[in-house]
Amino acid sequence: QLQLVESGGGLVQPGGSLRLSCAASRYTLAYFAIGWFRQAPGKGREGVLCISSSGGATATYTASVEGRFFISRDNAKDTVYLQMNNLEPEDTAVYYCAADWSSSCRSDENDFEYWGQGTQVTVSS
Repeated sequence: QLQLVESGGGLVQPGGSLRLSCAASRYTLAYFAIGWFRQAPGKGREGVLCISSSGGATATYTASVEGRFFISRDNAKDTVYLQMNNLEPEDTAVYYCAADWSSSCRSDENDFEYWGQGTQVTVSS
């Protein structure tokens, strides 16, 4: 069964950058569309970005990250990245990556069968 592990979270000042990684084990990521999701304190989980299995297409689920967050993948390393720039306090959340057997990005988080444990991102001065 596919296992996902996120890393790269931490405390950063507003305007700063972080790069999150989502690494797979026990199975290759190459067949899966991968999504990044986040859950802020006291709020529901929301989708952030998604990338197709080939890396040829991406989808943005949250308009507030457009132009600031970027998703990429390296299938040879079984890793997907979330580059977050110009971070804002509103980006504070636990960030999760998830895998969907579909090769293309779908909009319903229930389509994502495998989830990591999450990594905390805190944006604060």
